[in-house]
Order: sequence, then C-alpha cells, then structure tokens
Amino acid sequence: MKTHTKLWVVVGLMFSFMVTTVSAAALSDKTAPSCTLTELDGAPVHNLQELQGQVVYVDFWASWCPPCVRSFPFLNQLAHDLKDQGLRVVGVNLDENLADAEKFLVKYPADFSIVTDPGKQCAKDFNVIAMPSSYLIDRKGVIRHIHQGFRVGEVQALRHMIEQLLMEPL
Repeated sequence: MKTHTKLWVVVGLMFSFMVTTVSAAALSDKTAPSCTLTELDGAPVHNLQELQGQVVYVDFWASWCPPCVRSFPFLNQLAHDLKDQGLRVVGVNLDENLADAEKFLVKYPADFSIVTDPGKQCAKDFNVIAMPSSYLIDRKGVIRHIHQGFRVGEVQALRHMIEQLLMEPL
C-alpha cells in the first residue's frame, strides 16, 4: 500500500472515531429517551422512564455480536452484586429474528431483564451505532456514560463508575 493511501486510511479511521465520539457525547448528560420496549414474547414492558430512582445500565445487544457473548458474564455479575443497591440492568435485543435471541439466551443465560425493541425506535433515540452499546443512566434519568463495544480490560472502570452513581443521592 502506498504511503498516501495509508495516510487516507488513517485519516478515515480517525474521522470515523471522531464522529462516533461526537454523536455519543451529544447524548451524554442528557435525559435518557423515553422508550417503550417489549418482552421477547411480545408482552409490553414499562417505559424506561419508569425506572427513575434506580441506576440503570441499558445494554443494546444482538445474537450475532461476539463482544456481546463476552459481556453477558459481566452484566450477570453486575445484576447479582448491585441489585440490592439500586442497579437495574436491562438488555435490549436488536435481532431481526427473535428466535436468534432465544437461541443465544439458551447458550448464554441472562440474570437481568431482557427486552426487545421491535421497531428499533429506542435504538435510534439512543443513537446506537455499535454492538454492544451501553448507557449508564443515573437515578434522575440522566445518561452519565456511554460505552461502545465490550473489552474485558475495561470492566473495573465501568463497575467503579456504576458504584459511584449508586452512592449518589436521588
């Protein structure tokens, strides 16, 4: 590859990262969108706004996403360890075919709420652009952190952020 071609590839990657960061930053520190989601069986679930008063970790995922497989043990551990302190973990599945999500959950069970976004409106409102994408929402309903992808090396920092939010008063 020629030097100028390599430069354009690097510039393109940097621009892509900047756009991702800007769009994520635009949503951070704003009230979380009002989303009505459904159970995998189609039964309606309450709106995310009804969880105000709890710290909510909303994780958008899909069965075809390898990092999502790696994130489920972390999400299960969070739900188990911090539920009594006021953390609510909500996994929002974005698969086109719900049977794919159900097969995934047989292999990788979830110890937290799993819902679906059939019209993908909630994903649009949250500006989801990567899998998985997680949104940490404080007790007042404000998005305090956006995390795209999942890397095991980042779990301690994420957990620390969540624990800090759990200590904040309503």
